[in-house]
Amino acid sequence: MSDFKLTYATMFNPPEALHIRFEEALTEVRANLGQDYGMIIDGKETFAEKKFKSSNPANTAEVLGYFQTGTAEDANAAIAAAQAAFPGWSQTPYPQRVELLRKAADLIDARIFKIGAAIALEVGKNRLEALGDIAETADLIRYACYQMEKNVGFVVDMGRDPLVGYTATNTSLLRPYGVWLVISPFNFPAALSGGPVGAALVTGNTVVLKPATDTPWSVRLL
Repeated sequence: MSDFKLTYATMFNPPEALHIRFEEALTEVRANLGQDYGMIIDGKETFAEKKFKSSNPANTAEVLGYFQTGTAEDANAAIAAAQAAFPGWSQTPYPQRVELLRKAADLIDARIFKIGAAIALEVGKNRLEALGDIAETADLIRYACYQMEKNVGFVVDMGRDPLVGYTATNTSLLRPYGVWLVISPFNFPAALSGGPVGAALVTGNTVVLKPATDTPWSVRLL
């Protein structure tokens, strides 16, 4: 496994060790099914009166977990928390944001089998597609970090205007916008959650993430 990099191009001939580790992760996650997961708002677990369950589509009797049906008040609280976090995060120097997001990508890689097993159970993907979804998530976050560094925080000297008798300089400066909402689909719960969230965060924005109701468990683990 040490020399094998899982991608959508290499997934068709993986080493046997990949299957062994996936089976181990599958056993681990199956031993902890049926938990009640709260919404994470302002860093805290928040529980609602109304809940819904997520089940294995191949065996609907297998309940994966219970999740919260958020209200408008919950949504407003999440937005308010993201707004409150925005000034400090947006003013954090971009190299520090890049460093933190790369650490997040490394953690995703380290947990690829656990989250991949959850995706296989919740979405119905085969193990290689599920693991590929997670691997792509980390890659998308790293690509956003790479673009941030390549463009030096998106502050670009545009040169001077050729005006006789005047000195005029031009700078292109892209600033963080604010709070973004990411609503991820069920078919790529990891990559289409982590990819947009990572890009928004590394550029200095804050995010409210709302997963598809078909795949809340996968996104919660991410």
